[in-house]
This record gives sequence, structure tokens and C-alpha cells, in this order.
Amino acid sequence: MAHLLDDVGECVEATLRHVGKRIVMALPLALGKPVPLVNELYRRALRDPGIELKILTALSLRVPSAGSDLERRFLEPFVQRVFGNYPALDYVAAARAGTVPSNISIDEFYLEPGAYLDAPYVQQHYLSTNYTHVARDVLRLGVNVLAQLIARRTREGRAEISLSCNPDVTVDILPELEARKRAGQRIAVVGEVNRQLPFMLGDAVVPESAFDFILDHPRYEHDLYCPPNLAISTTDHAIGLYASSLVRDGGTLQLGIGELGDAVVYCLQLRHQQNDRWRAVLDSFGATQRFGPALQDIGDSRIFEHGLYACTEMFVDGFLDLYRSGILKRRVYPSLRVQRLLNSGRLSETVSATMIDELIDAGMPVLMNDIDFEELRRVGILHADCSHTGTGIRTPQGKWISADLSTPGARALLASECLGTHLEEGILLHGGFFLGPRGFYAALRELSESERRQFSMTGVSFINQLEGADLELRVAQRQRARFINTAMMVTLSGAAVSDGLADGRVVSGVGGQYNFVAMAHALPDARSILCVRSTRTRDGRTASNIVWNYGHTTIPRHLRDVVLTEYGVADLRGKTDAGIAAALLAVTDSRFQEALLRQAQAAGKLPRDYRIPDQHRRNTPASLEKALVEHRRAGLFTEYPFGTDFTAEEIVLAKALKQLRERTSTRLGKARTALGAIASQVVPRSAPAELQPYLERMQLDKPANAKERLAQRLVIDALRRVVP
Repeated sequence: MAHLLDDVGECVEATLRHVGKRIVMALPLALGKPVPLVNELYRRALRDPGIELKILTALSLRVPSAGSDLERRFLEPFVQRVFGNYPALDYVAAARAGTVPSNISIDEFYLEPGAYLDAPYVQQHYLSTNYTHVARDVLRLGVNVLAQLIARRTREGRAEISLSCNPDVTVDILPELEARKRAGQRIAVVGEVNRQLPFMLGDAVVPESAFDFILDHPRYEHDLYCPPNLAISTTDHAIGLYASSLVRDGGTLQLGIGELGDAVVYCLQLRHQQNDRWRAVLDSFGATQRFGPALQDIGDSRIFEHGLYACTEMFVDGFLDLYRSGILKRRVYPSLRVQRLLNSGRLSETVSATMIDELIDAGMPVLMNDIDFEELRRVGILHADCSHTGTGIRTPQGKWISADLSTPGARALLASECLGTHLEEGILLHGGFFLGPRGFYAALRELSESERRQFSMTGVSFINQLEGADLELRVAQRQRARFINTAMMVTLSGAAVSDGLADGRVVSGVGGQYNFVAMAHALPDARSILCVRSTRTRDGRTASNIVWNYGHTTIPRHLRDVVLTEYGVADLRGKTDAGIAAALLAVTDSRFQEALLRQAQAAGKLPRDYRIPDQHRRNTPASLEKALVEHRRAGLFTEYPFGTDFTAEEIVLAKALKQLRERTSTRLGKARTALGAIASQVVPRSAPAELQPYLERMQLDKPANAKERLAQRLVIDALRRVVP
């Protein structure tokens, strides 16, 4: 049994006594890190050079921090209100600064996107691996401490433990660690209880005996990390619209985090709840005229009569919105025969007398063995109070009937005495980990037990791949799968750049993207959909994200499939190099089409006389805005369709400060902006009344000195550019 401890220092000391001073510690990615415990161990290693500490993890979360006085004025009240007392990870600051001592190393396989481009220590300690290989690699590196934030509850006088937000890799590591313990190795599995964590079911539920030490005291509980919903831009709404047209009713969905995922969810809801309006929006974009064959071949335009099932590495809050909207409603079951019959429409979720006939027709033996019987009882076809002896079946009323179902009479007797009422153990979503806004965690905590059972948290070895003893079941469950992920750039040969730069620096990590792309090619009627914003703007310069070639590749060209930009759908599967280039040029921002076309022609990949069709030569931001004008008047496609933790003033200030940051990103820009503010005649008494709430929020309504007066003028100038 686990040792229950109420002091973090005592827990660390017990761990050191148990495994010694050489520690290879595995931590979950993102939310599941036990921050107080990790910080205490890290500080011990700082004080004692005799401790060798290696931390293996991913996505170490940071509370937003300010890079300037204006950012500080904006961020501090927001961070305090939204992130509360979420503690900082000590090792993150040291890794960013490159001050990690020689007896400690921090290796991560997925980084906060874009946060460590100029952090040599982090770049040097990045571990490139597919998500499904993480457990293997961590074990190979000799992990002897596994530490994780956990949820704990008591039911019927018995303590229950859930890995909650992060069974993703842990459930694959635990069995091997247990085997190593039995072989005599000194290994510690440590849990830290936080009762704000939702208690999730599925493989996330583990016995208390799986842990050696459990730290449980209210003083170590803290607010959960809760990134707010960000604004959905016109670009993202357009990509979400096209993505929503490629998802088939009765299918399977995987989504990633962020604004693009939110945009896909929003447009799926619009398709289901206001189908005529959704079709009208597609017409406004000219989608059918431009991409009709691809939309018809890959997608669907109907409402979700049968609904979707989610099999997703990350359980994002949008899936709860799909559940509430009646879209996430296709359940999958732990029986291959039953699942195949459901897929074919020969069974429904309501148990009927004909089910036994259908199952026998599908290959179930007429003389059931214990495994066959238990399978039917588990999914609710047979009543839970039935039992089986091999030759006989005991009914809920205590009668015995023959287990030989070779005759219609025997089947009819079984149907009248032993059937359940509806299928059970159906799962709406299999997820590996979750992270989201405060409201998302609250909604998960408030799920009823029957709802909670339908959201099953499990390992990425199940979610991110087909390989396994139950391969056929996984294939049957994941019918019509659409794996929707994001990329930074795509080359005209169809290769995708998602995690790194040409100079070798890592932006984020490959994560599970390769796994989902590979699955899309292995599953029947599945597609990988990579969403790419067609352009990016930095330091005032706009560049294309559709490029001729690039010095780094995440998804190689031979695994090309579907690419979406805000300008449409490029179906690349099975196309020649010329076909791929033409399809991608059709969804490229028109400011960059001709230059890319000339590069393709110079390399002999497109004919010299090839011309981009006229219908694809109006790919401009203005055309997107025009397409949405009418629909926005009807209240659609707002920036925050799912709400946000930002106040109304903060939304406006964020836009103003972003523009200000862009204008001052260069030395010349800083000088021009500062001189403009200094030359401004605006003084506190003459600041427009409509801007006062924003100045008060920034604590600049009453500047006390020259520095604050300059800051006020900068903010006023920035606000005037965004406030109507």
C-alpha cells in the first residue's frame, strides 16, 4: 500500500531514501505535474550536488509574464484573476536562463510553442520522439521515479485514485515499473493529490497500491493552469468552416488545442444547428464552385444524425461543446462483433430480441463460452444478473436455460429471460490528456457519474495508433476518421513543417501528429487534415506559409493528404507533383502565388504555360472579410463564440498593445512611435472620455511622472487605432 504523507519535504526525503541520490524522474506533460513536489526535489538537488537529478517531461507550463512595463500593467491583474495561485516550476526559469547546474538536467520532448527559440539549454536538451514512443524512451533512459498530480475520492468507504488529466503515458509506464520493482530495482511512484482535478474514469483509475508515496494535504493544493480562450480570427473561422465540411456523420474526430480547434468546433455546431445558414456561408466563400469534387469526395454537408465519436490525444473543451450540441453522440463499445454490427446498421443501442440472431450470423458460436458470455453481459445485451456455467445460463430470476443457441426456440427463451434493455459501456470520447479554461475543469467536475463514464481517459498507446492486441476493434471503432491538426508551413511538394525551423531550432515538438497522419493512411475512409494559415506577419513583414521548399520537415511529402488554408481545400492524396503544386497554389494567398508558380515552373514541376485558374486568384484577406459581412450582421463568427476570461476592456487593450508591439518591434519603429507619443499634445485632462475605462484598467488614468505620461500617450495612440 502507498504511504500517505502530509509534508512535501518528508515525501522528498522518503523518495531519496527509497531510490538513492541518482534520480531519473518522469513527469507528465502539461497539467499533470506535481509542482510543489517537483520544486522541493529540484531545490534539494540545488543544495546538494551529490544528488543527480534528471527530469524527463514535456510542455512545462508557465504563467504569462511581461516583457515591458505596459505588458506588466495589462498582465498582472489578469494573471492574478485567472491563474490564481498556480505555482511556477523552478526549473523552467533556470532552463530558460541556462543556469541549470551540472548535477541536474531537464529533457523535454514537447516545448511550449515558440517559447524557447532563444534558449540554448532547452534546445540542446530537446528529445525528439513520437508521442507513442515516449514511454519506451523514458523507460530506456532508466526512470526510477514517476511523479504525478492525481485526483482522490472516497466512495463507499474506499479510496479511489484517478490519473485524471494525464493517463496518456503513465498507464503505459506503470506496468513496466511494477515489473522492475518485482525484479528488485528501487523505484518510487509518487502521487500528489489536488482536489480541483476532475476525477476521470477509464484507464485513468488506478489502485492506490500503484503508488509508493502519496502527498495529500490542503496546503499543497493550488489552482489549476487554465489557459483562456483566445480570439478566433477571420482566418481561423475560414479554416474551421472548410474543416467542418470534411467531417462525415457517423465518423471519428481528433482535434488539437487552440483557436483553430475552437473554430472547427464552432463551425461543426453551425452545420448541425443552422444547416441552411452554414451552407450559405460556404456559398459566400465560393467553396462548392472552387472545391466541389474534394468536398463531395471527402466530406459531408448533412446535420449529424448519427453523430461523432472522439478519439483524441488531447481532450479539449470543444468536445464538451460538441457533446452538449448533440454532435458528440456516437458511442463505441468494447466488443468487435457488436461494434461491426452497429457500424453496418444491423444493431441499435436498444437491445432487441433479434440481436442474438444478428450476432450468431456475424460469427458468434451458438454454444457460448465464458468469454463470449461475458462480452455480451459487459455491453448490456445480456442482463448483469445472468451467469454462465458452460452448458447453462442462469437467468436473473434464478432459472437455468440451455447455453446451446442452435435452435430458434433456445434463442427465443434467452431473449425473453436474459436480455438487457440497452447497450452499456459505450464511450463517446477516448482522451489521453486534457488542458483548458477554468470553466472546462468545472464542467468536468460537475459531470454526473453516468456521463463521466462516457469520457474515458486512457493511454496514447491506444489512442494514437492501431497496433495492439485489439487492432481489429480499434479499426472498427474509428470509422470515417478525420484527424485535424495544424502545421506552420507546407511546401509545394506536400511536405509539412509543424515543429521546427530550418536552422534546427525547435518550436514545439512532433507530439502525436505523425501518429495521426500515419493512422489516416492505414484506416479505411480516414483522412489527415493539416490546417495552415496561409501567411504570417512579423516585424511588419508578411510572408507566405506555402513555400517552395524548406530546410525542416515534420510530415514527409509521401504522407501528404489534405491541407486546408483559409482559402480552401487542397486534396493531395494520390496526386502527382504537378497536381500537388497546382492544388496548393489554389489555396495560397494571391500576393505570393505568382512567385511560387515561377519557382515550380523553373524546377520543371509545372508546365511553362500553366496558369492559376481565375477562380483561385482572389485569395485575399479582404475577400474573406467580405464573405463574412452578412453573416456577422446575423451575430455569427464573433471573436469569442465560446466566451473568454478577458473582460471587454482587456479584449480591446490586447488588440491595441499587440499593434503597438508590432510597430515597435524594430529600433526604427520604436523611435518613430516614441517620438510620435512625445510630440502628442494629449495630456491627462484631455484624454477622451471613451478611453478612460482602458486607462483606468492600465492604471494610467492619473500618470504620476514623465514615464507614466509617455506610457499613457502610447496607450491612447494605440487605442485610437482599434477603438471605433
